Amino acid sequence: MSNLIALTNAKILDGTGEKPFDGTVLIQGKSIQEVGPKGSVNIPKDAEVFDLSGKYLLPGLIDAHLHLTGFRSGDTVKESLLVPYEVLVARVVKDLEALLKAGFTTIGDAGGAIAVGIKKAVEEGTILGPRISAAGYTLSQTFGHGDEHYLPIDYVDPRESKFKTSLGSLICDGVEECQKAARYALRCGADFIKVSATGGVLSERDRPEYTQFTIEELRAIVQEAQHAKRFVHAHAQGTEGIKNALLAGVKVIAHAIFIDEECCRLAKEKDAIVVPTLSIVEHIMVYGQAIGIPEWGLKKCEQVYEAHVENIKLAYKHGVKLATGTDFLGGAKAFKHGDNALEMILLVEKVGMTPIEAIVAATKNAAEAVGLSNITGTIEPGKLADLIVVKEDPLENIRVLADKNNIMMIFKEGVLIKD
Repeated sequence: MSNLIALTNAKILDGTGEKPFDGTVLIQGKSIQEVGPKGSVNIPKDAEVFDLSGKYLLPGLIDAHLHLTGFRSGDTVKESLLVPYEVLVARVVKDLEALLKAGFTTIGDAGGAIAVGIKKAVEEGTILGPRISAAGYTLSQTFGHGDEHYLPIDYVDPRESKFKTSLGSLICDGVEECQKAARYALRCGADFIKVSATGGVLSERDRPEYTQFTIEELRAIVQEAQHAKRFVHAHAQGTEGIKNALLAGVKVIAHAIFIDEECCRLAKEKDAIVVPTLSIVEHIMVYGQAIGIPEWGLKKCEQVYEAHVENIKLAYKHGVKLATGTDFLGGAKAFKHGDNALEMILLVEKVGMTPIEAIVAATKNAAEAVGLSNITGTIEPGKLADLIVVKEDPLENIRVLADKNNIMMIFKEGVLIKD
C-alpha cells in the first residue's frame, strides 16, 4: 500500500491568513510533501487520491488552553473530592476521542495531573486523541488562584498531598521556591510551565484583579523554563498581573480579562500571545447554576463578563496576537470537550474577527501558543499532515466548524481518522 495520499480539487485555507485557493496537497507518510494550486502538483501514479471538489481543506484545529480533568459538572469541589481518580482518567480517554473527532488534532493542557502522562498513551497509539502539549502541575503562590482554598493546604500540593485528583498546584513563595517548583514541573514532563499570575473567577477567596507572584518570582520561573528550551503560560486576568507577566518574559497570557492599552503595547512588543478563553465564561453565564458552579464563581463571572469581551476587542483592535482556547474542563452540558469550536464563533460574533482571522487563531497562532508551530498549524511542506476536510464554507459561516457533521475527513500525521 502506498504511503502517498493526494488531496485534489480542494478549496485550501492554509492557516496563514492568505486568500483561499483551489489546489492539491500531497502527503507522504506523516508529513505534507507538496502544496500547490490546481494543476501544479505532480501526483505519483501510486498515490491514493481523494477528490475533494466542493470541499474545504484546513489545518487541524487547536485548543491552546483547556484542562483534561475528567469532570462532568461545574462543581469542581465535589468532583475533586468524590470521584475516584481512575474514573477521571477513564473519562479523559473519552474526552480525547471526542476532541479528535471534532477536528482538534492538537491541544494544550494548561494545568493538571492527567494530561502530562496520558499523552504517552496517545503518542504510542494506545488511545485515540489529539497531540497533547501539557503543562502538568500549575505553579501558584500561597493564597493564589491555584491554591484550592476550600481544601486543607496539605491536600493541595501534590508533592506532599495524600489526596489525588486531576488538579492540584505546586505552592511556591519566593524566588528559590519558584525555581524549585518550576524544576519539579519539568521533572514531571511539562512541555511548558503554567503559572497563576493573578486571582481568578473560579477560585474561592481571591479575585481576578488580585496580583499574584512578584516580577522577580515570575522572572525566576521564566528563566527556568528558558533553560530547558520551554516557555511560560500564565493565568493572568487583572491588569497589573498581566503587565508583570509580560515584563517577566511570559510567552502566553491566558484570559486577559482586564487587559488595557499598555498591556496590549507590551504584548506586541514582546511578541506574546493572548488566549482569551471566552468560551468558559460564556458557558458559566448560560449554564452555570444548572451545572453546579459555586455561588462565588457565578457572581464573579457576572461581574467580569462584559469587561472581558470589551477588553479582548481592545486587544484585537491593537493587533495583539490572539489564539483560541476554551478553558473547558470536560462536562455533560457545558465545558464539553468536542464543543471547542465555540471559541472561534465567539471571536467572530463578539470580538469582531473575520472568519479567516478566527481560523488563523485556531491554527497558526494556537500552534505557536502550545509551542508546536514548527510542526503543525499551517498547510505547508514539511509540516505534519494534520488536516480536516469541511463540507460547507467556514468563511461564509464560522459556525459550520462547530457542527461535527460538517467535518467530513480528519487526518492526523497523515493517518485518516475520520472519513
